[in-house]
Amino acid sequence: MADEQNKSGAPAGGGAAGGNHGNQEAPAEAPPPSSNRRFIVIGVILLLVLGAVFFYWRSTFTEDTDDAQVDGNLYQVSSRVTGHVIKVYVDDNQTVQAGQLLVEIDPTDYQVALDQAQADLANAQAQYTQASTNVPITSTTVGTNVSTSASDVRGSSDTVAQAEKQVEAAEARVVEARANAQKAQDDVDRYTPLVEKDVISKQQYDTAVQALAGAKASVLEAEANVLASQNAVSNARARLAQAQAQSQQSVRNGPGQIRVEQSRAAAAEAAVKEAEARVEQAKLNLSYTRITAPTAGIVNKKNVEIGANLSVGQDLMTIIPLTDLWVTANFKETQLARMHTCQAVTIKVDAYGGRKFSGYLKQVGGATGSMLSLFPPENATGNYVKVVQRIPVRIDFTNLQQEDGDYALRPGLSVTPEVEVKGEDAPNCPAPAK
Repeated sequence: MADEQNKSGAPAGGGAAGGNHGNQEAPAEAPPPSSNRRFIVIGVILLLVLGAVFFYWRSTFTEDTDDAQVDGNLYQVSSRVTGHVIKVYVDDNQTVQAGQLLVEIDPTDYQVALDQAQADLANAQAQYTQASTNVPITSTTVGTNVSTSASDVRGSSDTVAQAEKQVEAAEARVVEARANAQKAQDDVDRYTPLVEKDVISKQQYDTAVQALAGAKASVLEAEANVLASQNAVSNARARLAQAQAQSQQSVRNGPGQIRVEQSRAAAAEAAVKEAEARVEQAKLNLSYTRITAPTAGIVNKKNVEIGANLSVGQDLMTIIPLTDLWVTANFKETQLARMHTCQAVTIKVDAYGGRKFSGYLKQVGGATGSMLSLFPPENATGNYVKVVQRIPVRIDFTNLQQEDGDYALRPGLSVTPEVEVKGEDAPNCPAPAK
């Protein structure tokens, strides 16, 4: 350095003096400003890289999508009977409770139908009472007829036997009468020559002749009695045959008569049940004239007014529930690898500045949205372009009653769900159905 200064013509001493003077003004040489800026830039770059690495690492903990909305069951209120509207109790966008009366139909015709059905039921019950009472009466009557016919058979059989004995007695009397007649004939034959010789008196002879005539008359009477007794036997046997036929008929027809009455009773009982069913249907039809809210919610699309004539199935209004809600999120198929049921989900609602709700993954849809569309794709019919598909995923709210106490959520609101794919499962998650 001294040689260079000497060559430049500057005195050595002066240079030294100058150098000493400079050292006195700046004892330490300051680094150039460009070096500080370089360190700051490097530090900022490192911070950005670390921040990017952190946010990338943190993004692997969740899967989210903005293709999601609040969903719910929309209840279509319709008429179940025809009739004339006499009252409408609600308007559009009105909040209603479950069971609240919405529309009333003129019930006059249905009340008349109920009264008619109840009258038919009373008539059927009376017929059933009569038919059921006839069953034991018929059973008793049949039993009595069988017993009586059996007694008649026994009585007729005894009568036949008695008549046969009377025939035998009559035949014996015929023999006796014939013997007496023969004796009287013998007496007359003996007395004839004697009366001619005046051995005996005419009076004694006449007595013998009269006795012969009486004996012959007794024979005729006895023979007539035999015929009468024989006729009595025939009549008794005829009555016995008739009694036996009646007894057989009673035994044979008795169970059938009982079954007929039992069938009539069963038919009357069935008629009672049919009448009861008509009464219940009439009561239901009458109750359908008062249309009530099936659930709590908000009325929309009301298209019924007083004076309208309704038909069965006609839509009257839609009730949108505010409690039975869930989220349908359409995730890309590439996001489903680490998803499973019961994973915790944070739901951000766009309409309320990102207000958060807690939930859990309930189930993954059975097919992609394109397959469930009206015209599903047919890749084999043309040029194929691979497109990432989306699958609907249902997310249920964990504690909707407390988090949505002001009923802010509405079906159709856009949300952004974030599924914790690396975190713990949501507490109190119901076990998935098998």
